Amino acid sequence: MHRRTVLGGLFAVASVPALSACASGITSLNGQGSGTGGGGSSKGGVTIGTANFTENQVLGYLYAAALKGAGVKVTVRPNLGTREIVIPALRGGDIDLLPEYQGALLNYLDPKATPTESGEMQNTLTQALPAGLQVLPYGIAEDSDAFVVTRETAKKYGLTSLADLKKQNGKLVIGAAPEVKKRQVGAVGLQDVYGVEFKEFKSLDSDGPLVKGALQKGDVDVANLFTTDTDIQANGWVVLTDPAHLIPSQHIVPLIADRKADDTVRKALARLGNLLTTAQLTELNRQVDKDKKDPADVADAYARQHGLVK
Repeated sequence: MHRRTVLGGLFAVASVPALSACASGITSLNGQGSGTGGGGSSKGGVTIGTANFTENQVLGYLYAAALKGAGVKVTVRPNLGTREIVIPALRGGDIDLLPEYQGALLNYLDPKATPTESGEMQNTLTQALPAGLQVLPYGIAEDSDAFVVTRETAKKYGLTSLADLKKQNGKLVIGAAPEVKKRQVGAVGLQDVYGVEFKEFKSLDSDGPLVKGALQKGDVDVANLFTTDTDIQANGWVVLTDPAHLIPSQHIVPLIADRKADDTVRKALARLGNLLTTAQLTELNRQVDKDKKDPADVADAYARQHGLVK
């Protein structure tokens, strides 16, 4: 579920578009989102896109189940790729809705933004979004980036925090998705914030079998994974702490085009956001990655169990 799909030229990799301020920001599920819409309608259906890793696909199908339960016609286009692909697709009208992560999205839009607390981040996101897009209220569940080492590597080099990596400059190999090499919550930020320099950056996949296999075999010393990944605990891997707060809050947040953000969509996604916990999301990821279940089936089963669909 971590492969990358090439979409026949539909989505060109684009640079971050010019940003324009939106109106206002609400910071909790009791609010109404970023409030830039007003003329949106889901009557013609909503197309949901997802990034190219398991959890985002699960979230996309959860969004679909919640919207179907509210009577909205839904199409899911999973596994499209990274933000460099899916956000231009959202702006261009090829898709209408994305499951996103507060801190990572803000860093993509404005790498110099400093908020790390969820409420402040939601307001800052509202101001950073391109015209025509808005974030709806963020949910309970969250999933952050994590930089992980094996117990053996932690013991060998005395690693407990990201700050410790600097002591081994030029010695360690990091493995991650290719885009992490250029991201603030990645190699750039590790150097800027902690002064870390790696021997090599290996471009692998996003929290998938390639990067986890490389970590397990010792082909990389440090891996960029997600905190909801059950393999971390199962393998006894060590998540390096982040004393300088490089990694921001990462609550799940719907990113939607104004054209589709009507009350029906808002209420359905807020209901899901109020319901889905981090522990539940972690378990759904496990069912896909470990039990090899289809993400659509996993999401539908959760939606039925929790009354999102009849």
